[in-house]
Amino acid sequence: MKVDFLIQAELDLWEAINNYNGKQVGLGFEFADEVAIALSHIKKFPDAWHPLSEHTRRCQTNRFPYGIIYKTHPDLILIIAIMHLHSEPNSWRNRLH
Repeated sequence: MKVDFLIQAELDLWEAINNYNGKQVGLGFEFADEVAIALSHIKKFPDAWHPLSEHTRRCQTNRFPYGIIYKTHPDLILIIAIMHLHSEPNSWRNRLH
């Protein structure tokens, strides 16, 4: 199954990587590894994670307080946001319009 990112979701990822690397050298790359692991789980089991709506779900990373918000399609997983779990919980909804 193909995975694609909204531009804002890509920006979310790079912002978090840079933020963590600014706190500790290499920590951002560890975060990126956690996101990659979560994405591989999402690809294998797209319907296994917490539903936010009929076709939208959230998968949490293990080590970091981030969730990957995604929408499932028959042949595509669209990443809508990679967001800190303590931020505005519904801010990702604006990205779907």
